[in-house]
Amino acid sequence: MDSTSHHQQFKIILGSSSIARKQILSHMGFQFTTMYADIDEKAIRKEKPEDLVMALAEAKADAIVGKLQNIKNQETDGKSTLVIAADTVENVEPKLHGSEDAEPTLLITCDQVVVYEGVIREKPSNKEEARQFLKDYSGGHAATVSSVLVTNLKTGLKKGEWDKVEIHFHDIPEEIIESLIEEGIVLNVAGGLIIEHPLVLPYVKQVVGGTDSVMGLPKALTRRLMNEVL
Repeated sequence: MDSTSHHQQFKIILGSSSIARKQILSHMGFQFTTMYADIDEKAIRKEKPEDLVMALAEAKADAIVGKLQNIKNQETDGKSTLVIAADTVENVEPKLHGSEDAEPTLLITCDQVVVYEGVIREKPSNKEEARQFLKDYSGGHAATVSSVLVTNLKTGLKKGEWDKVEIHFHDIPEEIIESLIEEGIVLNVAGGLIIEHPLVLPYVKQVVGGTDSVMGLPKALTRRLMNEVL
C-alpha cells in the first residue's frame, strides 16, 4: 500500500481540520478530502489519556459517518426522482451502483492530548492557561498521546491505536512565551504545545518518538492501520 496518489486504489477522508495533519497526509503521498466532526469534546471524559483520545477519535468517526449517511440519503431521494423520469431503470442503475462503490473509502479520525506530570491537558481555555502551560514546559518535559482510527466505510471494519511521545525542553525565555501567546496559535492546540513552531523549535531539547506523532498524525501507525482495514 505504498502506492502514491497517482494510483491510489481507495478514497480517503481525513476527519480533521488540523493543518499539520493535512500536511503530513499529503507528504505521505495520498490524495484526500477533509470533513470536520462537530462534537462536544468536553462531554467525553476518561481518566486515562490513552482511553480519552481513542474515545474522541471514535466519536469523531461516528459523527462523520452520520453526516455522510445524511448526504447519501439526500442524494438517494434526488436520484429516485430520476428513476421515475427515466425511460428505463437501467439508465440510472450505473450511477447508483457504479464506480463510486467499486473502491473503498477510508475515514481517518484522530485526537491528541498532552500529559504533564500525570495530568491530561487539552486546548488551553484562555491565554492565562496557555501561558502557564508553556511556563511548565520550560526546562521540563511533557508527553503527547495521539490516537488514529481508520474506518473502512465500505466494510465497516475499523482499527485504532494510540501513540505516545516524550518531549524534553530547554528553558524557554519569557519573551518567547509572550510572543506565542500574542500570536495565538498555541490556544488552538492540545496543551498549548506546538514543537514545529519556529519560535518553539530552538528550545526543544529532545523528542523521544516521532515528531509526526507530536504534530498529530503518526505516519507509520496510520499506514499500518490503513493496511489492516483494506
